[in-house]
Amino acid sequence: MLTWNALDASAPCYDQRGWTQWPQNEEYSFHFMKVLGSAQEGGSTISECFMTASRIVAGDDESWYREWKKIADVNKARGDSALAQGHTLTAQGNWLRASNYYRAAAVFLEAGDRRRKGLLDQMRACSHLYIRHLSPGGEILRIPCFEGSYVEAYFLRPSVSAAPTPVVICVGAPDHFKDEHLVKMHRQARARGVSLLLVDLPGQGESPPTRGAMQYEVETAISGCVDYLMMRNDVDGRRIVIWGDSMGAAFASRAAISDDRLAAAVCDAGIWDSLGRHFIMGRTSDEEELTEEGTPSVWRPDTLGEIGCPTLVTFGEHDWLDQRQISEFRRHFSSLGRDITLKCFSAAETAASHAHSDNPTIANEYIFDWISSRLSAL
Repeated sequence: MLTWNALDASAPCYDQRGWTQWPQNEEYSFHFMKVLGSAQEGGSTISECFMTASRIVAGDDESWYREWKKIADVNKARGDSALAQGHTLTAQGNWLRASNYYRAAAVFLEAGDRRRKGLLDQMRACSHLYIRHLSPGGEILRIPCFEGSYVEAYFLRPSVSAAPTPVVICVGAPDHFKDEHLVKMHRQARARGVSLLLVDLPGQGESPPTRGAMQYEVETAISGCVDYLMMRNDVDGRRIVIWGDSMGAAFASRAAISDDRLAAAVCDAGIWDSLGRHFIMGRTSDEEELTEEGTPSVWRPDTLGEIGCPTLVTFGEHDWLDQRQISEFRRHFSSLGRDITLKCFSAAETAASHAHSDNPTIANEYIFDWISSRLSAL
């Protein structure tokens, strides 16, 4: 049983950043909050999260791995059993949770740890089971993006209707997996009649990294996804949106600048040009090509002026930017004279932590409503 004393600084507590399970370990607490917050969208259950946390020793990576894998295995087996009995909806719910728990179990394992690959394979296997049993069934894709490379993607339609639908392309941070978007975005998109293309960019997930210097590989990969969508009869090519989740905002903003076929752009937590560059630089051999313009700033609001489509920038009060930077953002936006919306989620309304991990539902409701409003004008 979980108990705590409000005067105990090491006890679980709720503060302006959201739920803190282990105040003495910020990193463990943040990743726990991500899994806990996904309960609202079907990616976990509250009781399973707290039961698992009660068996984890903060800072003990083995206990983190062991307990999340254990509850993932339980959900996977329960899902398989439900399907065998003809209970497809129950099976889907368990597979979705299992996928999320397997991902969580891998968080603190080193890249070379063979167990990490096994967990991520299980994560994808559960995601694939969930996707294939949707109605209509989702699609598991490999989309060519440039010579010798491709991106892995999931395509999800909201209904069986053959009528063309708007599509949101979702890209994440360098350490992100498209499977996370199954939890965060699918329910909201489906309820609004919006299709989703969830993408692992080159070097993410199972999408192979490029070889050699490819400064514009992110833009090229996303444009390849737009090319693919434009060829589908069930997609409305006038209403394709790019959404950069978390630090994927850098990728979304660059794609929106380079591809005028995008109808709108969502950039979570601002424009991090330096983080996007760091992601590419880590997988290229020509460092000079990427640094010839000098060291980029941590965030560059001036980049927004280059985006031609309506743009939404969201972040939380307790995200990366401090109040001075938020104020500077606001002043800069008002001077651009463009269709740029800034939404800062306050601690009072929640969704105020990084990537809105404390309450992704509140943030995604706002974002999908903004998308619907912009697309309805086309």
